[in-house]
Amino acid sequence: MRNLIVGCLLTLDGVHEAPRNWAGPFFDAAAAQESLEQLNRSDAMLMGRNTYEYFASAWPYESGPYPDRVNAIRKYVFSSTLQRAEWNNAVLIDEDPVSAVRRLKREGDGDLVIYGFGRLSHALLARDLVDEVRLTIYPVLQGGGETMPRLGGVPTRLSLVSVERSESGVVSLDYRKPGSGTRTTEREAPRT
Repeated sequence: MRNLIVGCLLTLDGVHEAPRNWAGPFFDAAAAQESLEQLNRSDAMLMGRNTYEYFASAWPYESGPYPDRVNAIRKYVFSSTLQRAEWNNAVLIDEDPVSAVRRLKREGDGDLVIYGFGRLSHALLARDLVDEVRLTIYPVLQGGGETMPRLGGVPTRLSLVSVERSESGVVSLDYRKPGSGTRTTEREAPRT
């Protein structure tokens, strides 16, 4: 069964809306390489309507190893309001996301990834379908914008398995379901 990984970019004040507006200056070659490696281990991306519309408005016009992979990978779009998903390799799913993701987790070999922390991530966390949560925190106080929403009363316990800090001050926290057998690591960028 393949893993479902939720990745979320956050500012120090918890904003996750429109990361292209504030994360770009920190997305260096090392961050691009790490993101590309995750996508290369993945079979598909899962997204709700808002993420789909946000991504589809920008990524098709980018090129390079990372954008090329984002554009080529299979994208499952969960929405009951979209009429069609025209972005390359996108499949519109208007059935219950929980049932569909249970099925998708049994198919294929690579990971499934979700970027963002919206209603789809919440629904899948509440049903214990998420295997890993990766929070990448940027040294920016945005001062406004949509913050990471609350789960609404569903406690979800995760274990910290890695902490990484880049030279630019970006901190990545990787949490997994307890009992995954992965040991905790902490890595720091060299100090200058």
